[in-house]
Amino acid sequence: MKLALPLLLTVALPALADHHEKLAKIISPEAKVEKIGGDMVFTEGPVWIPSKKMVVFSDIPNSRQMQWSKEGGLKEYRKIEQSNGNILDLKGNLLSCQHGGRNIIRTDAKGKITVLADKFDGKKFNSPNDLAIRADGSIWFTDPSYGLRGRPAGVEGKWVYKFEPKSGVVSVLYKGHDMPNGIAFSPDEKRVYIADTGKVGKIRAFKVVDSGPLGEPLFEIDVRCDGMCIDTKGNLYTTARGGIHVFDPDGKKMGLIATPEHPANVCFGGENYDTLFITARKSLYSVKTLARGAKPRGAKW
Repeated sequence: MKLALPLLLTVALPALADHHEKLAKIISPEAKVEKIGGDMVFTEGPVWIPSKKMVVFSDIPNSRQMQWSKEGGLKEYRKIEQSNGNILDLKGNLLSCQHGGRNIIRTDAKGKITVLADKFDGKKFNSPNDLAIRADGSIWFTDPSYGLRGRPAGVEGKWVYKFEPKSGVVSVLYKGHDMPNGIAFSPDEKRVYIADTGKVGKIRAFKVVDSGPLGEPLFEIDVRCDGMCIDTKGNLYTTARGGIHVFDPDGKKMGLIATPEHPANVCFGGENYDTLFITARKSLYSVKTLARGAKPRGAKW
């Protein structure tokens, strides 16, 4: 498949007057969204790899992960079983949700792949979608049915789970979503935000718990979000129709960063974590910000 040149398109953002004034504190009105890669099928799950100064992301239908760097442009990273969400663990290993494999995998610095979790109560997951990591090393992830594609479900529902690497225990955190999707912790880990792209069609904010299931939502954000990320101030950058919809930590809309294609996921990256990398349908975009992305607490990278 033909790959795009490193820089294909520049798109001016809407006038700042169209946004809430708070948006001016996190992105300049002169900032531009740049298309840095294209000619893919459905892109998802971007993650910045600091040690290699590159973004790795998923091209789901092609069962491959892609990489982009300023020096090398867009290249295939590796073949994989239809990965979706990707993050780094606290040591800098790559964690990926695989639709095709119906599991969570870890790839270390030498390229060794380890399946961390693929079942709950002896039954196969649906198709893990997105994930977040806590300072205690636990991995929280969502498991809708998008990747089943006619295959029979194993577990009884589309739930949110927690995986404890030390013990190998998988537990259910929440059962109240229709299609749980993006998930992210606040910088202080007091809240976890979980998106639903199904019938619920909202982001729900929960108080983080050390054990047992999550309680009732603290509040809901009225946006049908896929993936999301968070800056150091706790602002949420969510992917929905029209672009990146930005909300403050309490769910109040700050404004919109428009994108040419419907986005599916977003992450912070770059040497100073002040660049948003956006996976949107067939393409990868980037835009410089005044804000900086929040790394997981306890990250050693």
